[in-house]
This record gives sequence, structure tokens and C-alpha cells, in this order.
Amino acid sequence: MSELALLEQDALGVSFEVDGWQTVEGNPFPLGVTFDQASQVYNFAIYSKYATRVDLLIYGEDNLVEPIWQESLNPYRNKSYRVWHCRVAKEEIAGGAFYAYRMWGPDSAPNFQFQAFDPQKILLDPYAKGVHFPKEFDRGSAIVGAGPNDGKAPLGILNPEPEPFDWQGVTPPRHGHDLVIYETHVKQYTSNANSKVGAGNEGTFQGIIDKIPYLKSLGITAVELMPIHQWDPQEGSQWGYMTLNFFSPHEQYASSKEIGGAIKEFKTLVRELHRNDIEVILDVVFNHTTEGNQNGPLYSFKGIDNSSYYMSNEGTDAKYYYSNYSGCGNTVHCSNKAVRKMVVESLSYWVKEMHVDGFRFDIASIFARNSDGSFNLQDPAIFAEISMDPVLRDIILIAEPWEPYANLLGRSFPGLRWRQWNARYRDDVKSFGKGDPSLVGAMVTRIYGSDDLFPGDPYNANRGYQSLNYLASHDGLTLYDCFSYSNDGRVADHNKSWNCGYEGVENVPSDVMSLRKRLMKNEFAILMVSNGTPMFRAGDEFLQTQYGNDNPYNVDDHTTWMDWSRVDEFPDMFRFFKEMIAFRKRHPSIGRSRFWREDVKWFGPRGSIDYSPLSRTLAFYLKGNNPYYGLNDKDIYVMINSYWGAVQFEFQEQGEWSRVINTELPSPHDVLPEGQEIITDNSYLLGPRSMAVFVK
Repeated sequence: MSELALLEQDALGVSFEVDGWQTVEGNPFPLGVTFDQASQVYNFAIYSKYATRVDLLIYGEDNLVEPIWQESLNPYRNKSYRVWHCRVAKEEIAGGAFYAYRMWGPDSAPNFQFQAFDPQKILLDPYAKGVHFPKEFDRGSAIVGAGPNDGKAPLGILNPEPEPFDWQGVTPPRHGHDLVIYETHVKQYTSNANSKVGAGNEGTFQGIIDKIPYLKSLGITAVELMPIHQWDPQEGSQWGYMTLNFFSPHEQYASSKEIGGAIKEFKTLVRELHRNDIEVILDVVFNHTTEGNQNGPLYSFKGIDNSSYYMSNEGTDAKYYYSNYSGCGNTVHCSNKAVRKMVVESLSYWVKEMHVDGFRFDIASIFARNSDGSFNLQDPAIFAEISMDPVLRDIILIAEPWEPYANLLGRSFPGLRWRQWNARYRDDVKSFGKGDPSLVGAMVTRIYGSDDLFPGDPYNANRGYQSLNYLASHDGLTLYDCFSYSNDGRVADHNKSWNCGYEGVENVPSDVMSLRKRLMKNEFAILMVSNGTPMFRAGDEFLQTQYGNDNPYNVDDHTTWMDWSRVDEFPDMFRFFKEMIAFRKRHPSIGRSRFWREDVKWFGPRGSIDYSPLSRTLAFYLKGNNPYYGLNDKDIYVMINSYWGAVQFEFQEQGEWSRVINTELPSPHDVLPEGQEIITDNSYLLGPRSMAVFVK
């Protein structure tokens, strides 16, 4: 390896060794700011491929316009290949609370077309562990051409966590067959006044802590939080997908307003969820940032190293021409080694320091794009680097494997062991549930674990749990709205919605409400008896509605806030969801690490399964006892009828079957304790659009 390559490797933090001279000049690793307690010295390090001058700025709490200390880094002393670095004694910057950078760079040479250096802009460190927003923070002032934004730019917190956090000996739980994921949004979950959280905790990490008894009673075993990385509070969207920084928790989600309070409060949330046997999965957005295209703000990545952090399209005038595979204005350059390093170090940080248990990657297909926008589906470097990282080796990795311009669902996606959001499951189950024809074959495949997408043959050896099964998510209608609003052009085609004969959620006739509940129970029951990893959207358990809005990404009001009065209004639905979750957790034969293979048999109502286009019924028998896979479970028999008339089913496996679930019946008869109702006949009349489950 050449000396230059070794230096580059060292500058990226792989194998750099500290020596005496670095106590004067600074260390290029780790990136960001670190504090040496023994010597009472801060080390600053920032990567920029083309910067020609870098100024470090330190601010006090009282004046965020004029720095109390600044230094122009000398490239002959404070630079190692592409990393600028320096050491500053704590006593030199007494009173310092925040830090930032200014950068200069070439902006006219042909080889530097895709750059956005602007020394008028205050730049946030991409590795900042905490972000502070001045009272005068202004997104508009960060736009290119708007002039200086001193006092109006987000700043890195110099010492975001002054004291070690006490984890109190609580260790992260790990779930297998009983993993049931609950997707929610920190702010929207408890912003409503009827959320009954502590005063001042509405819409915060602490608010979710206050709701842990509810989560525990529901029975879910993992919470998937929509993005909590620091996002731009003035960008306009509310979901959190316009990331500003990948290492900092969103400051506005802290009930405490002290500097760095979000870190302590988030760690407390993770600790308390773990204490209650609930894992924590973060929805992360490494495909685009809040800086957008050439018309967006220059906060951080753009002004530090535009061509490294973002992909550009080829052209004769490519100076500010951003690739937009994300559909959000820009595309993070994940094939660049410095960006890959940032992604892996961000993930490792959240696992090591924040104790999170896994990640769901928004628009993860972009990880497979080369610098020119083409796909590398064989061996994209970022997947190997994630899989080889010892911290990330055993955590949950979930991909949204598509983008506006490509869909890599299944074996096309290069993350071989990753779970994937299975939109085919969502669409097929919802379409079958409302009675669409020609779907029995698809239902067999989806319930089995979608082995068409994740083949379990000896060559591929995929696992059934890689199919992340869901019916509704933040991206689309709530499950209740799927049966309350028809697909009449107001909602997206992929929602497969049907209003059950009455449009909307106000003054719903009793017969329509009964049908809607039955269809929802059918679909959730199917989700809970399907092989794969189940996920459902928060509030579906009490018929949460967004009044037909299938994309309220920019709405922060009662349309998107959880309406907790509906728990009391629809206790029958809450009970059904709770009991179905408990049923799945009691039966490890359902959510296996492998496919069911010879342990499952598929039937129709009175014999062999009917795959004809007009068929709307199916049944299956799942053997529960299989010592080879370590299973000693009860046998399960499932009957599903999406036809609008009653159908007589005959048991194709004999024995003393106990009816546990019948979605046609009202609560509490819809779910009974196992063994309470024994079926003495060899057949069972299943009502219209209903589902029944038996055990023996």
C-alpha cells in the first residue's frame, strides 16, 4: 500500500496511532470533538476533501454572534491528508459552550465544479453529538446568496453530556419469534391533551416513557421510532425525514430545555423501554438531508464537502446540479468512503452510546447506487462495512428497499441478512381482505413468509423473518382509514382502500362499523399468524383516523396526533389486538427463524385448496411440535373467508380442536382462552368476511 493510501486510511480513522506531536497539533481521529479528561483538552477533527482554509469558532452561551475564540487551522500543522484537526485546552476557551466552522475552497476550477464553499456561512460539524439552535435561528439566512448567518445558524454543543449516564444495570432485551414492532412518532404520539402524560411531557421522549404502561399492556416487544436524528425545525415537514445531523437526538423532543438535555432524556427512554422488555428501533434517513438542492440551505455538509457528501448528475454545467434519487432534493453519496465511514460510525454510536437495538433505513435502495447513479447489486461496500462492524453485527437491520425510481424488494436488495418492508404483503393481504379475486395463491405465499421474494432454497437460505410484514405504516392511510375511504383519486393507489359502503368516519352506520371492525380484525389476525416479522402502526389498535389524509408529512395537529379517547371508545378493538399479539407470542411455531416447510398444509373449505380466480377462501394447518427446530408447540388450524357469504369449512386434520378466534363474533367472544370452546363437529360454519383460528 502506498504512503498516500496509508495516510488516507489513517485520516479516516482506521489505524492512526497517537504520538507526542499530536498533543500539540491535534489528532485526525476520531472525527468530531472529543474531550480528554486527563489533560483537560478538546480535540477537533473534521473531514473535507477540497477545503483550502478552515476556521474553528467557539461560542459562549450569551453571545452566539461573536465567537469568544477562533483559530484558522494551519494545513502544515493541523491537517492530515483530508482531515483538519487541532487541540485546544479547556482553559483557553473558558466559558465556551458551542462550536462551528467556516470554510473556504476552490469554486471556479473545472475539477471543483460541484462545490458550495461559502465562508459567510457558519457550518455545523457533521459529527456533532448535540445541536443547539439560537433564538434567532433562521433557515432562510442559510440559503446560498443570502449573506452571513452569524447568530442564526445551528451550532454543535461543545460538551453535550457532561456526566456519564447511569444505565442502572439494565441490559437490552432480544426477541425472536415474539418480536412485534410498533411504529410511532415521538411528538404525535403524546401531543394530544388526552394523552394523559405528565405536564410538559407532551410530544417528547419523556411522554413516551409515561406511556410505557400502556405499551406493556398492549404486549408489543419493540418500538420503532420515526426519525429522531436532529432534523430541521423550520423546513416545514413534521415527520423528521429532513435530517440535519446523524449523531444528535432531536433537541425539540426533550421535555428538558437544558443544553444537551435531549441526550439524557433519550437514553432514559431507551433504558426504561429495555427495563420493560421492549426493544428500540430507530428509523434513520441516510439517503438525503434537509439541505436540499442548490436552492436549499447551506448548514453543514454542503459547505464542508459538497462533492463527497452528495451525488451530482453529469453535465456541462454541474456546479450545483444535485442528483435527486430520493425525491427530496438531494442524494447522499453513500458510495463515497468518507460518507460510508460517517454512516457506520453514526450507527455504531447509537448502538454503543444510546443502546438502541436496531435501525429501519428509509429509502435504503440508495445504499446500492454508485457515484454515477447506476446500481451495484452485487457488492456495495457500505453493506460489507456494516456487516463487518463488530457493534452492528447482531442488531436488527430493516430496509425500505425502494425509492421513487427503483424497487429492490426481495433478492435484488444487497443486504443479504436484512429484513425488508414487504409492500407486496401489505397490498395482497389488504386486497384479499376486501374480497378482490385471484389472490388465494398470493395469500399462501405471503402467509408462508414470501419465499418468492426471500427464497429459502439451499443456495439462498433466506429466512422467513426477513419479510417485514405490515398492513399500514406512517406512509399511507391508517388501517381504519383503509376501510373508511374509497380509492376515488383522493388517496394513493397503493393504499388499496375501501369505504365498506359509507365514506368517512363521521356518523358511521352501525352495520358499516361492524363490517369495518371485522375486516380490521381479519387483517390483523392474518398478520399475527403469518411467518415473518410483524409491524403495525401506532393507533391502529383503537381505530386511529387521519380523516383520509394518506400523506400528512407536514401536518402537526389533531389530524396526526394520537386521539387517546378512542381507547375508551373502542375497547373491543384494543382487546382484540392485545389478544392476537399474546396469541402469537404464545406460539413460537408461527414466527420461526426458518420457513414452515413440511410442517404446514394448505386446504380449501372442504379439501384441497382452490386457486381459481373466483376463490376467496383458504385454510391451513401448522404443526407445532418439531424437535428438529426445537419446537414443542400446539398445532394451529386457520380458516379465512373473504367471501361475502357464510362458508362451511371441514377440518382436514382430525383432533380435538379448540376455537380461540372468530372475528365475526363481538367482544369478548371473538377471542377465547385456549381450551374453553371445544369443537365436537368435524366442520365449522364461518360467517361472511371472517376468520377463525383453532388450536389442539
